[in-house]
Amino acid sequence: MITAGIDIGSLSSKAVILKDGQIFGRALTPTGADSVQTAGRVMQEVLDKTGLSFKDINFIVSTGYGRVLVPFAQRNVSEISCHAKGSSWFFPSVRTILDMGGQDCKAIRCDATGKVTNFVMNDKCAAGAGRSMEVMADLLQIPLADLGRESLNTVRGEQDISTTCVVFARSEVIGYLHQGVPANDILGGLCEALASRVYALLKRVGVEEDLVISGGIAKNIGVVRRIEQKLGINAKIAYEPQIVGALGAAVFAREILAKIMPG
Repeated sequence: MITAGIDIGSLSSKAVILKDGQIFGRALTPTGADSVQTAGRVMQEVLDKTGLSFKDINFIVSTGYGRVLVPFAQRNVSEISCHAKGSSWFFPSVRTILDMGGQDCKAIRCDATGKVTNFVMNDKCAAGAGRSMEVMADLLQIPLADLGRESLNTVRGEQDISTTCVVFARSEVIGYLHQGVPANDILGGLCEALASRVYALLKRVGVEEDLVISGGIAKNIGVVRRIEQKLGINAKIAYEPQIVGALGAAVFAREILAKIMPG
């Protein structure tokens, strides 16, 4: 049985192929202006990596904000359900999931089967999501991949940054730069602001171990460490946290197919 999951996110799109219940291939690409073209591109990329063709895939489920635009998906499922399902596949003991994407952030509770039991989302302001970090990395001229690590090496201490609006935060950062504040101190404040915003979201849904963090910001060690310190627990993170939603979609595809074609 071969199934696939496609996750069309606001900033990146992912595809995962499951073969006999195991990850057989994965791909990740920036989301372009045309979600239909992006879906076709990321799917073709994972097919090329695995040597498969479309006819080899038994069932495809799409997820993410562009899920209804994937023309070759037989079913679409919400990203909240898919991140819970994918997190449960990686870590069966998971009970709380924090999905930090490009434009929004979701705190999710699930049961032992990976079924969602409760969730809350932040508002649509990018201050509580990955896009804010991209904006600040560009402003400070620091590679996005280095931002989290550098934020842990402050010189004078973290600087206060707005947690409510990325536009306000950008103005504050420019002000600090004009004052000669070290970039690492500004980064520390940025990561602390995001961690505080996320912590408030998690408290609303209630945190039960184990906690899994998914999405691109899971790669930011500065944000992750600060969240862990606030909660007093260590988070579990998949080897590629950005594919969790696509993986969950592929697992849903497998479950749907099993019902359609029992045995």
